[in-house]
Amino acid sequence: MSRPLQPGERVLLFDSKGRRYLVTLAEGGEFHTHSGPVPHAELIGAEEGTTVRSSRGARYVVVRPTLAEVVLKMPRGAQVIYPKDLGPILMMADVFPGARVFESGLGSGALSMTLLRAGAEITGYELRPDFAARARANVAGFLGPAALDRYHISVRDAYDGMDEQGFDRMVLDLPEPWRLVKPAEEALRPGGILVSYLPTIGQVSTLRDVLARSGFGMAETVEILQRSWHVEGQSVRPDHRMVAHTGFLTSARLLVPGGVVHETPLAPAEEDRLDPPVAGTD
Repeated sequence: MSRPLQPGERVLLFDSKGRRYLVTLAEGGEFHTHSGPVPHAELIGAEEGTTVRSSRGARYVVVRPTLAEVVLKMPRGAQVIYPKDLGPILMMADVFPGARVFESGLGSGALSMTLLRAGAEITGYELRPDFAARARANVAGFLGPAALDRYHISVRDAYDGMDEQGFDRMVLDLPEPWRLVKPAEEALRPGGILVSYLPTIGQVSTLRDVLARSGFGMAETVEILQRSWHVEGQSVRPDHRMVAHTGFLTSARLLVPGGVVHETPLAPAEEDRLDPPVAGTD
């Protein structure tokens, strides 16, 4: 069932050149560009997909924004984690409705919004009060004030330790996450998952070294690259620009004592003997 657009909602306007504008509708408000204003009254009560014109004849299509579009356009005080990494984080952390998640390094709240929308309950530590306030505002602006009931933020340094225990998941956007590996062994339940977002491979190397000497196992690190394609008639080719490196995602699972086996990695030939090719593949 369709819902007409209402005052207080965020909407996305995009023009004939693909430019996108995030707007909060208000009674008596106007959207302004060099192409002239568009009264909010023409948008309030309209259906998604409606086309409106500015005073100078520019055409805009109005829709409700997706989470990815809000993340890229919302007010921010810190660099956000990009949508291409947010989806994989959800899968690597295996976030589920009702999951108790510890998050630190809230920034502008992009990751928090993603976790909350997946149904998690978040305990968040953020060192800077202004970032914490911005994250709360962005969460409430997109998910509604009720989402704050599952978003418990403390302005404090995660490196000083955590008071709570029994978390299902831990998601970190911090420069030195290895400092939380030991506390995470106490804060996570057995089988719980830790996921860390880091910008450089040197940081990843340090984290993996600490994880290898901890109660965590099944560690893996991935990098997500996103390449869009130009598809127009017979002109089909990769776009000239792509979203390449943004960060590395590392995950690991907390195992019961004695469940971690630290071995010398097998040589490739030995791995082949243990894991033979599946019939019908190269």
